[in-house]
Amino acid sequence: MNYTAILPAAGSGRRMKAGKNKLLLELSGKPVFIHTLEVFEQDPACEAVWLAVKQEERDVIESEIRRLGLKKVAGFADGGTERQDSVRACLEVIPECEVVLVHDAARPFVSQEVITRLAEAAQEQGAAIAGVRVKDTIKKEKEGFVSETIDRESLWMIQTPQAFRYGLLLEAVKSAAEQGFLGTDEAMLAERIGQRVQIVESSYENIKITTPDDLIHGKAILASRQQEEEK
Repeated sequence: MNYTAILPAAGSGRRMKAGKNKLLLELSGKPVFIHTLEVFEQDPACEAVWLAVKQEERDVIESEIRRLGLKKVAGFADGGTERQDSVRACLEVIPECEVVLVHDAARPFVSQEVITRLAEAAQEQGAAIAGVRVKDTIKKEKEGFVSETIDRESLWMIQTPQAFRYGLLLEAVKSAAEQGFLGTDEAMLAERIGQRVQIVESSYENIKITTPDDLIHGKAILASRQQEEEK
């Protein structure tokens, strides 16, 4: 199942406390966003990748893409203040396609198996998201004390990619913009227009590089994968 990927890449990286966009930080010799792009570069089903970036960072990002010879990046859109704005900006410029995957540029460890299953599920069901089951005990708090222990059997931690039929995502994003609704992810926008969203089980390795600890974890994942390849 062929697809087009949208990567919002205009974040500020405040929690990383690095003084610049976390995507530009190096992870084992390459910027974080390059590791992510390489996943899609290597996937034959990926027809194109579009990035939403800050205008002041576009030259640096384009330079890295050219230097490493990545061919799948088809174009750029101006990143917005909110992730939702960045996704909408990309949807306004990409050619119409069957399936769109929206993926955090700061998640470089997604597997191609998960991407394939998401694209297929989106084609069949309309919308599909990656997620992993909650492992920890979850409690609600009120005034500093536990008010309730939540049954975790039905709880999932949601990741990206999130995959949609092109027309459905366009409708969901436009509806949210027209009504001034701000969602936490694209699936939420699809849900509010009545779309059922399928969950595709992903991997706990599919982390988002957000804090300095995540860089340490990311290096460990890369080292482990390299060891597996050398066996």
